[in-house]
Amino acid sequence: MKDFLNNPDAVKDIVTGIGACIASNRITVDGQPVGFMYRERPEFEGDSGWRFIAGDEDDEYMENHLNSKVYDVNTIANYDEAVVPYLKLKFGIELERIEGTDEFQQVNA
Repeated sequence: MKDFLNNPDAVKDIVTGIGACIASNRITVDGQPVGFMYRERPEFEGDSGWRFIAGDEDDEYMENHLNSKVYDVNTIANYDEAVVPYLKLKFGIELERIEGTDEFQQVNA
């Protein structure tokens, strides 16, 4: 079992009703901030389409399904509240954190 950085019992309601997402262990286990977030069409029931990664994961890391997990978007907001202002953006959006800030910029046109 993975040792998550945050205690699941300590998760507070920051955002609700958005649905599930997929996040890298670099965020939930290693404590890295979200460096890149994107929203794709949902792949399963309840999926918001959001995907969150630290941004330093290589292809090998990303291809290993044990290195990511499905979470409620609220759980990831508890790890990094900087994602919250962007959660209502449309499918197809890709955002990268502006280094040293809590702001993201769009990286796709």
